[in-house]
Amino acid sequence: MDIDIDFGNRDQILSLLQHRIACLPTGKKHNTGIYATEIPHNPIDNLATIDYKTAEERGYFKLDFLNVSIYRDVQSETHLQELMNREPIWELLQHESFCSQIFHLTGNELIVKQLAPQSIEQLAATLAIIRPSKRHLVRETWTTRLAEAWTPPTDGSYYFKKSHSFGYAIAVIVHMNLLTDRLVNSSN
Repeated sequence: MDIDIDFGNRDQILSLLQHRIACLPTGKKHNTGIYATEIPHNPIDNLATIDYKTAEERGYFKLDFLNVSIYRDVQSETHLQELMNREPIWELLQHESFCSQIFHLTGNELIVKQLAPQSIEQLAATLAIIRPSKRHLVRETWTTRLAEAWTPPTDGSYYFKKSHSFGYAIAVIVHMNLLTDRLVNSSN
């Protein structure tokens, strides 16, 4: 188990935090994983000497510090709260030129248009449904989609857990509202 934390610029926080870099099973550097506690590591490159799977088995706790560029335009915690809590203009997702710019929706414009989410719950389900293991739910009603979007597939294929779907749905709403604000400000 690990925790994912999104940053506008992960390097800023990493420069302030003593940490070790997580290692992949291949021996290469993990793209986002770090340890904020001591772990066996190479003192020259700061890379953990045990891969993150073995480290987890031994009780080490990995943090994934992710670069999510949409947060660079967030001015403060108050601004973020306002963006999260403001109802987005859902109809904008029906426009490919808008939808193609949105974090996690890019490349899925046709499915998003077909599903036409109108709430955070429907948006979270949409984020789950664009994954291959849940794509069959496109043909279903919202009642069925919401009931089945987060059930683990029987074949073990990749899917979004409900917590991930809602977390990303909030990020999508923040991004939609940032882009909407940018559009409004550029037309004034």
